[in-house]
Amino acid sequence: MSTTTSLVDVASSEAALRAFLHGLPGVDQVGADQRAAMLATRSIKTTAKRQAIDLAVSMVDLTTLEGADTPGKVRALCVKARHPDVAQPDVPRVAAVCVYPDLVAEAVTALRGSGVKVASVATAFPSGRATLDVKVADTVHAVAEGADEIDMVIDRGAFLSGRYGKVHDEIVAVKAACGDAHLKVILETGELATYDNVRRASWLSMLAGADFIKTSTGKVSPASTLPVTLIMLEAVRDFAAATGRKVGVKSAGGIRTAKDAIKYLVLVNETAGPDWLDPGLYRLGASSLLNDLLMQRQKMATGHYAGPDYFTLD
Repeated sequence: MSTTTSLVDVASSEAALRAFLHGLPGVDQVGADQRAAMLATRSIKTTAKRQAIDLAVSMVDLTTLEGADTPGKVRALCVKARHPDVAQPDVPRVAAVCVYPDLVAEAVTALRGSGVKVASVATAFPSGRATLDVKVADTVHAVAEGADEIDMVIDRGAFLSGRYGKVHDEIVAVKAACGDAHLKVILETGELATYDNVRRASWLSMLAGADFIKTSTGKVSPASTLPVTLIMLEAVRDFAAATGRKVGVKSAGGIRTAKDAIKYLVLVNETAGPDWLDPGLYRLGASSLLNDLLMQRQKMATGHYAGPDYFTLD
């Protein structure tokens, strides 16, 4: 991989950026699929499983991103984020609540003093089809309302047509608009077509200043997959080795069960390493995952599952 010195001038021109991204090692698709499938067979049991479930809960970005979202729904979600299961007070709080920019203030008020972050999608989520001034204004508004984290989407049309400089410069501008807020850059891997493009988009985002790279909006199929997350974890691992800067990964979309979540945690540990087994460097974007984590946790504690109406809807 490239050294820190050689990365300094990578974004100095469109040609330099293109040369770097297309000079990255190609992804062995068969090998990536096989390794992800092999790691998914790892069995985690008893005490380790309980620890993995609690870790997964602490990594959840509890999310509501629907056109019918209301302040009341956001407040209810924030209550659950603070205390996922009132009957089990030792359940850790989630990492963040993720909402649209116009509902950030509601979430900030509901989560004050809890330690749960407020994340907001921005930049014309989920399409990314807006001018840069609109994307920056969207970000500035969410941060002004109190968002701790911004989830932006890249311009996939620009990326797929090879306009890497445009994508890079937009990320740089949005990062600047974030101020102290962390920036998660959504690649929308389901639209990138190839694993090589996933690797290139990951490096492009990190070079532009992303604090996290994120698989998906959850609005496009396929969303997160184990092989795609593997490639992104390899990218952050190699980027950290080259630059000394650790970038997080967020897997989002289609992760619904505790069994799924644990597969991702194994993947994180075996690919990027134990440093990434922390909410500061790995997140699970989900709307329905938390309930299954809580159900499995209760099953381990009591020997039986709760009834279907026990947990609140996310």
